[in-house]
Amino acid sequence: MTGAALEEVLASLKKSRVVGALPLDALRRLLTFVEKVELPAGHAIIREGELGRDMYLLIEGTAQAERGRVQMNPMGPGAEFGSLGLLTDRPRAATVTALSKVVLVKLSLEAWDQLSTSEPSIALKLTQALFNQVRDDLMHLTDSMGALLQGRSLPRAAEVLVRWGETVMKVATGTPLSELLPREVNGHLVVGALLGQKPVSLSTPVVSTTTVAPLTLGHWEGRQIYARSVQLLLLEAAHTIDPSLDVRMGPSLGTSQIVELHADGGRDHEALARELSLEMQRLAATAVPIRREHWTVDEAREHFLSRGWGEAAQLLQSTRQGTVPLISCGRVYALSLGPMLADTRELTGFSLKRHEAGLLLDLGGRDPRQNGVSLPRRDAGMEGEHREWLGAMGVNSVGGFNQLCVSGQVVQLLRVAEGFHEKHISRIADTIAASRDRLRLIAIAGPSSSGKTTFIKRLTVQLQINGLNPMGLSLDDYYVDREKTVKDEHGEYDFEALEALNLELLQDHVRRLLAGETVKMAKYDFKTGKSAPSGGTELSLKPGDLLLMEGIHGLNPGLLGTIPRNDQLFRVFVHPATSLPFDRLSRVSPTDLRLLRRIVRDRHGRGYSAAENIARWPSVLAGERKHIFPFHSEADVVFDTALIYEPSVLKVYAERYLLEVPADHPSFATAFRLRHLVDRFVAIYPDHVPPTSIIREFIGGSGFEY
Repeated sequence: MTGAALEEVLASLKKSRVVGALPLDALRRLLTFVEKVELPAGHAIIREGELGRDMYLLIEGTAQAERGRVQMNPMGPGAEFGSLGLLTDRPRAATVTALSKVVLVKLSLEAWDQLSTSEPSIALKLTQALFNQVRDDLMHLTDSMGALLQGRSLPRAAEVLVRWGETVMKVATGTPLSELLPREVNGHLVVGALLGQKPVSLSTPVVSTTTVAPLTLGHWEGRQIYARSVQLLLLEAAHTIDPSLDVRMGPSLGTSQIVELHADGGRDHEALARELSLEMQRLAATAVPIRREHWTVDEAREHFLSRGWGEAAQLLQSTRQGTVPLISCGRVYALSLGPMLADTRELTGFSLKRHEAGLLLDLGGRDPRQNGVSLPRRDAGMEGEHREWLGAMGVNSVGGFNQLCVSGQVVQLLRVAEGFHEKHISRIADTIAASRDRLRLIAIAGPSSSGKTTFIKRLTVQLQINGLNPMGLSLDDYYVDREKTVKDEHGEYDFEALEALNLELLQDHVRRLLAGETVKMAKYDFKTGKSAPSGGTELSLKPGDLLLMEGIHGLNPGLLGTIPRNDQLFRVFVHPATSLPFDRLSRVSPTDLRLLRRIVRDRHGRGYSAAENIARWPSVLAGERKHIFPFHSEADVVFDTALIYEPSVLKVYAERYLLEVPADHPSFATAFRLRHLVDRFVAIYPDHVPPTSIIREFIGGSGFEY
């Protein structure tokens, strides 16, 4: 380099923190050992994780460093990077990409060796400058941390005690949980931890004496951690491929997740699924850290609004906190609604394929529930109408719902939601009435806490409007005595098993009823766990009467065998399906909704605490997958019992019941998460809920007699 070009390079080098302090003569001699490099915009000059021993000095243009997919401030002329590669044989700590056309000078390891031999004084000064830079950066980091920690209590001990089962360990304060727990327990991947019974990420540091336990994929809460992490990876992959892609997590189908494409750039969905899968695999293989950051609410709202995440921004309008936790494994930030994996390296085995609703994400063989059974089919017509009227009222997310409550329109929303249910119940009754000449038995089935009992009462009213006379029969009254209930593989009572019912008695009663006899029905006392084979009301079916049978096994062909002919039986499956999103990553789980319903109902009327209900819940879900969902295809019609406002009503009761769960109880982790779930909803007091609502079955005050 000579003349003007040399002077321009020297001017840029004088701006450098590393070589800028060298005398001009030393700089000129240094330039005899470097190589001039020109690279186009978008070129990755160095890559994180790769081995490299070259140092670069930026002369013209701008570049940007990125570590763990976290972008740092852009660099201009005079910037230096890669210098520690000259002194240490370590992988690159960051990726540096040219934002524009750049001109650089490169000092290779070979040139450094030559410089050290022929110009040792320059090499020594350069080494001193590099260490001074490290010192300055460390001091700046220390000062920054000090500012952040002002007003906070620093750890009071250098070491703390951690109990895991019967083992007590003394560890250094700040030790991450990942260093204390194994990778697997009983063949299940450890995805998180219970720190003092609260679910946390494995990257969480221990700062006080506490208890710890591994949270695995075999645990209900552990599976949610893994699923959220895979879904976040998908959002990041979509942004990497094309930032304009609008990808959102849709409803769950049990072991699979619908992925909605609100803007797909005109791509073929099958090709997009393949492209996303490859990018997800690439990101997973690089072990990208999954970060949890605390932002101010205003900062987070501005971020979400600038990126079109209006549902997340709306939700933050009703938060009571000054800061909000966000999660990210790169450039996409989402609301943090629970722990995540520490990084992406364990996210394997997932699959993505085309689906009629967009795409379908499957967690793969690591999901312990992989048994080939999905959730029941959805009523596309009812779901479409549901979204239509919600959209007309501006309720497309939990945040939108909260704003409607705050604006005083909640009563009208309740009326529309209840009217929507009534409209569809009426349609089902009309369908049944059209076949009144042959139908004798209506079976109403669904999983636990679906609202079957109230649905059958309301359907009864609509059938009577059509001139039919329905008579109710609850399968719950045909449970055997509790001590006679069959047990599952864990030795727990399996109340969801078909064998938990007195089938012989039930079939005898139904056969006699269809034959025109008067029958004294059975009765079951949930508090005592005792059955009374003839303790119920007397029932008889006159010509033209309908028997309405309600229970989780209503669709199982083994329930009644061949007692009713196929043309005499009409089957309805009910379950809550519609839910609102919090943001593009997370939405309300219908399964959580059913658990909240069950907790509130059973605390009121069945003598079970929230802790007992949560402890039994995994067994309930396993029983449903085994005994109920395999028969959902038998249904003639599916009814969605979800009420979009009910989390706000359940919150009034559930908050206290969940607080009753002791901190040392195994159910505490789920109770803690559910408390945070209901906390995100504006409370609605039950005074506004009509007595005929399905939610009344769980909170009390129903206009129907049970």
